[in-house]
Amino acid sequence: METQPSARDRLLDAVEVLIATQGVASTPVDVILARAHVSPATLYAHFGNKEGLIAHALERRLTRWDRIWQECAEIAQTPEDRVLSVFDALVHQRDILGPSRWCTFLGVAAETPVRGENLDAALTRDTELLTRRLEEFAQPLVGDALAGTAARLVLLVYTGVLGMILRGDDMGKAVADGRGIAALALRSLGADA
Repeated sequence: METQPSARDRLLDAVEVLIATQGVASTPVDVILARAHVSPATLYAHFGNKEGLIAHALERRLTRWDRIWQECAEIAQTPEDRVLSVFDALVHQRDILGPSRWCTFLGVAAETPVRGENLDAALTRDTELLTRRLEEFAQPLVGDALAGTAARLVLLVYTGVLGMILRGDDMGKAVADGRGIAALALRSLGADA
């Protein structure tokens, strides 16, 4: 006999899909509740409010993203490929989690300029993971002195790829273009190391 997900998990699943496809502002609480088949009291008992629910959904999404990216990095053939595995992970994540307007973290950040501590912390953790891992992966290519610069450049290109997807660019083309630009940036910095 198949067990139904808990009310908490149904809420997390519902809000994650809705904010990824509709955005925060276009996703009122009643739509989340209807999709999850729960009462308002259940949402408030588990998460306090809509923002608390979104923060928890982002934390869960970040855990998945971290795992997907680690898996992509582990199969990278070269140190450069390891840095560029962030692009592979983006494609792989889309295959696993389904369509999204662009980056859920960027979408939430853009739609909630004033946010509570938990939501702000979830968004910060995403940026920290990206920056820290890119810097770690870039270090063997460009050295300690330029690893931070390399991480920022690749993150800038990665964010641009997400923006191009939002603009309607074909994901495969956007990722291939971004990967190529990031590779050129890394090689340029490597020549300076």
